[in-house]
Amino acid sequence: MAEETHARAARAPSRPRGPALLAGVLLGVGAVAFVDEAVFHQILHWHHFYDRASTAAGLVSDGLFHAFSWFATVAGLYLMARTWRERAFDARRFWAGLLVGVGGFQLYDGIVNHKILRLHQIRYGVDILPYDLVWNIVAVLVLAAGIALWAVGRRRPRRSGAG
Repeated sequence: MAEETHARAARAPSRPRGPALLAGVLLGVGAVAFVDEAVFHQILHWHHFYDRASTAAGLVSDGLFHAFSWFATVAGLYLMARTWRERAFDARRFWAGLLVGVGGFQLYDGIVNHKILRLHQIRYGVDILPYDLVWNIVAVLVLAAGIALWAVGRRRPRRSGAG
């Protein structure tokens, strides 16, 4: 019986593994962008996506940022549903992608948007160093966790989250 199961598994076509990882990355980017906008832009009023112009320009930039986060979320959900429907969903790769998306986006925001392009800072009127350190250290830790989970998943057999 075990030999028959093994033989069937060997003959089965290989399932695509990339879409689950990409679905996680897109959902991670969409989720962290949504939280960034909802918490820092709308609730706390600490900044807009683009703070180097008028308040109206800042609000338009927030709207475009929100549209970007929504597009990433919908695209990630589409890929996740597709891999689930095709019984090719790999939960470990999905979660690795989610962490990579969250950490990668946050690190990009903290280094490129905050420091290189100076589109905005996390907060104004305070000593920014503690905010920058926490923002970027958390980003690096989440990104590293995602990369580690992905690397472990490459060495172990896949576990499908679908039926």
